[in-house]
Amino acid sequence: MKLRCERDVLAEALATAGRAVASRGALPVLSGVRLELAGDRLTITGSDLELTVSVELSVAGLADGVAVVPSRLVNDIVKALEPGAVELETGDDDARIASGRSEFSLKTLPADEFPRVSAVDGDEVRFDADALTGALRQVLPAASGDDNRPILTGVLLAAEDSGLRLVATDSYRLAVRDLPGVSVLSSGKQVLVPSRALAELSRALGDGGELTLRLGERDASFATANDSGGIVLTTRLIEGEYPNYQGLIPQNQPNLLTVPREPLIEALRRVKLLARDATPVRLIMSADGLELKAVTQDVGEGSESLDATYQGEDLTVAFNPDYLLAGIEAASGEEITLSTMDSLKPAVVRTPASDDYLYLLMPVRVQ
Repeated sequence: MKLRCERDVLAEALATAGRAVASRGALPVLSGVRLELAGDRLTITGSDLELTVSVELSVAGLADGVAVVPSRLVNDIVKALEPGAVELETGDDDARIASGRSEFSLKTLPADEFPRVSAVDGDEVRFDADALTGALRQVLPAASGDDNRPILTGVLLAAEDSGLRLVATDSYRLAVRDLPGVSVLSSGKQVLVPSRALAELSRALGDGGELTLRLGERDASFATANDSGGIVLTTRLIEGEYPNYQGLIPQNQPNLLTVPREPLIEALRRVKLLARDATPVRLIMSADGLELKAVTQDVGEGSESLDATYQGEDLTVAFNPDYLLAGIEAASGEEITLSTMDSLKPAVVRTPASDDYLYLLMPVRVQ
């Protein structure tokens, strides 16, 4: 195999495919990315068997072929080269990378040992990806990163009467985002997609475009295309019963705070500087407005007052500041509302301008 490609284009493709590469595992070949050149089309594939990312791009093809090269090393080398054309050539057991006066030689991995991912057997659905990109940004922060609870590491995609619903929770918070008019699942169907795969998809979508989805019994594939190539992401679905999240959403919360979103974000970022060692931030809500306060023993305290509208009894509720900030940042619009029952029951963040997004957060008990 032999080809030429601009450094930045090649580096970006290697990095995208490399994010699916296994960091450790039983198959040494999975530490590499598979390069396949056919004419002027280069396909770079990384996989850890759970997630596979293939990137197709246009290059100047000089000789077709297939090779597997160490992912991290080849990516680091290409990124470190001077801007301009990069020449990559592979032999029986090595690969040569050259640009300008720089030249590197790497040992390749056995290409015949690299697993081939079968195409997902399912109906093809195409839709505009812009809405999904925004929805993923809102729900992904709430997904769990604890592999000991694999169900909670996924994002639930469920068919609703109005369209598609995305749900994520780590048991401390819950994010729900509806996409009205987006029909990618048959009525009553739901699937659980690993949040890691959707995070990579969100990154790959960039400015949007058209997305092609195929859903199989145990896996799913997402494909994007552009003038120079495209990306195909294939992931195994998570099996199991997702928690009954609907039963967690309060139906009657008498206390309602309405506050400008951006000033709240900035104030929360300042006050949480004094929220150390798992110290929560307190929201002191009254008819006078909102006060944020953080007190860390033997360190100090910080507070800030904000103009806000509040309906209900005077109330102080404490939250993990990072979790609270994530929910408010994910919201859209100029204002957010925070509805509560008391200092121990879940609070709900919404956007007054739209009812498509909901963020539920458990408070922290304080003295």
